[in-house]
Amino acid sequence: MQENFRQFLDRLRQEGELTDLHQPVDIRHIATLTDQAKTALCFHDVIGYDIPVVSGIIRTRERATLSMGCASYGEIEGKLKHAIDHPIPPKHVQGAPVREVVTVGDDVDLYKLPIPMCSIYDGGPVITAGVVIARDPELGVNSGIYRFIVKEKNLTGIDIVTPNNMRLFAQRAYEAGRPCPISISIGTHPIEIMGSGFRAPLGVDEMAIAGGMRGEPVALAPCETIDLPYIADAEIVLEAEILPTGWTWPEGRFGEFTRLMGGLHWNPLVRIKAIARRRDALYYALHMPWENTWLAAPTRYTAIRQALRTAGVTVKDINVTLGGCAFWHAVISIKKQPGEAKNALLAALSVMDLKHVVVVDDDIDVFDPTDVEWAIATRVQGDRDVLIVTNARGKPLDPSLAPTPPGVVPTTAKIGIDATIPEGVPRERYERIAYAYAGRARIDDYLGGKSDQAGKSAGDDAVAALAQRILEAIDAKPLYYTDIAERFSTYDFQTVARALGHLHASEKLWQDSRGRMCVRGSAFAAKPPGW
Repeated sequence: MQENFRQFLDRLRQEGELTDLHQPVDIRHIATLTDQAKTALCFHDVIGYDIPVVSGIIRTRERATLSMGCASYGEIEGKLKHAIDHPIPPKHVQGAPVREVVTVGDDVDLYKLPIPMCSIYDGGPVITAGVVIARDPELGVNSGIYRFIVKEKNLTGIDIVTPNNMRLFAQRAYEAGRPCPISISIGTHPIEIMGSGFRAPLGVDEMAIAGGMRGEPVALAPCETIDLPYIADAEIVLEAEILPTGWTWPEGRFGEFTRLMGGLHWNPLVRIKAIARRRDALYYALHMPWENTWLAAPTRYTAIRQALRTAGVTVKDINVTLGGCAFWHAVISIKKQPGEAKNALLAALSVMDLKHVVVVDDDIDVFDPTDVEWAIATRVQGDRDVLIVTNARGKPLDPSLAPTPPGVVPTTAKIGIDATIPEGVPRERYERIAYAYAGRARIDDYLGGKSDQAGKSAGDDAVAALAQRILEAIDAKPLYYTDIAERFSTYDFQTVARALGHLHASEKLWQDSRGRMCVRGSAFAAKPPGW
């Protein structure tokens, strides 16, 4: 996929998914305007700044799908899985358009960048869309998306309270008493954002995963003040160092993916050593929380599917729900063998930060919350089917956890619900209501004037004769009442009902264990309990 950030914006315009605003706009209004808009927005005249701001570009399912070059949202997972299995290492190039304007040292001034605030309680202007590249001398390269609150003209924090590879790199540098160099690329294609957002194992280069999604290498160019690369197609690049201050400086609050305001975080400080930008740079402000959500969910799908494959479970579908903030809740339908639902729960609960998992049979639509709730209501016994795992690794952003001291990883309880049909319960207990003639009698036809033809009515003699024919049919094979009504549909329904009533009155009519009509005393006839 040979497309850069600007070309993606052009494609959004062509699809009617990006609106250009050319009138002067106060930077303090950008977040709320993006929240209200039906499209992404490009603010060309931000008062006090010479750089336009674009926001909301992956804020909906449709825009996220467009960003990945997919025909449907569900295809993103497959594209990511292919990239994980077939990564393409980045290529290194010399120079890039982002070096058209460069400031270093004392000339660095973050206040000249149009970095907006988002929510009422934010602790300051927040860089939200920076793809961070770092390197550990022993552990390799890591890419990720982290937030930076501007504190001074060349100083920020970095929000790394959650355990991840970047935090590990910073911790090791801190313990060694040295700064941790990072590059921060702003205004990159969503493919690089998604690749860096995938929590890859140590030693796996997330930019190689982004390359696998592109089908070609991501171009990286060298920084000048630190020994690290940045994304060559970026609009703006910050060259920086995480200072060895430890997690000792207050930062926040932040608007979180939970759709809640997080509390005050304690984080290290970051010194910005250089700013490089295109002469006509665009600043990308990733809008919380939804721009963080639509590309986060597919990374969970991929990891869950891999865990279930390892556990030997056959998966039909997965829904990482928006109600669970696309991080914490998953509903999984499986083609179940005895005992596999519990195995599926254990496997899925081991994935990333998943907190609550529901496993259902393959007849349940995981994308229909009513269907899922119905499965829980009709298939679950709490003492048998609810699994609770205590003291599992938690996420500090979980507001239901008690506050923990800086640097302490909280623990959480994880819950799995087995909402599959229990072993030993007959499947016919779960035959859903299905309406007769649903495939033939269509309401639109009747609203358009369709009429049905009346069947024959019959007197008592004819009813007795029809009853005999029905008796012969159900003696050969039990039939549901509706099957009988259809087989003898040359008669009107009242006549068929009278014939069956005749058989019942003469004590010839009975039912089998599934409720089908049969002959009393036949091998098919049901017997009362205890007989």
